[in-house]
Amino acid sequence: MTDGNRSAARPLSRGRYAPAQLDESEILRRGLEAFAELGYAATTVRELARRLEVSHNFINDRYGSKGDFWRAVVDFALLDGQKEFDHRLAESRDDGERLRGVIVELYRRSANASAMNRLLADESTRDSDRLDYLHERFIKPFWNSIEPTIARLTAAGRIPRVPSRVLYTAITGPALALAHDPVAERLNPATPAAEPDRNSLADALSSLVLDGLLRPSVS
Repeated sequence: MTDGNRSAARPLSRGRYAPAQLDESEILRRGLEAFAELGYAATTVRELARRLEVSHNFINDRYGSKGDFWRAVVDFALLDGQKEFDHRLAESRDDGERLRGVIVELYRRSANASAMNRLLADESTRDSDRLDYLHERFIKPFWNSIEPTIARLTAAGRIPRVPSRVLYTAITGPALALAHDPVAERLNPATPAAEPDRNSLADALSSLVLDGLLRPSVS
């Protein structure tokens, strides 16, 4: 794992391009766009350097390797997410409302971060050390945080008794599908393409999923 001290300690190479004139967040944002668009394997160090307008040695000099840069990118995109999920879980004492709050937040984040969503969707299909990193650092903490709520709702008969894998797919699958705008736009080609209201789209989808998953409480 590369940290800021390691980055600061390494001198930047001078090559075809000048040292990066971008701030750290813009470097990581452009890296995220590249990995999401091309996939990890096709995102070469040379292509990253081209997009950042830096020397082809920049990634290795500053981050250590392409893999280290990828990890810095996903940390940048996802690191604050669990704090918000935990906040949503603490907002209500009713388990149904707690789960609803988390899923709404998850879908809104997915809808408004299409590049990260595309990266997650792609990496979730590949058995790799990158998926291990995503699982240990982000996916597992998220699932562990909502599992006690799900267990109580299941015991109360408000969520069907199905394997965790089925529940995970039911909850996260639609969120990942929010990155599929090109397909969705083709479902109604007669309607002119317009920038959708991402939050409204996320809320409509989360309501549809939750209404099917979560049974009303019995008074």
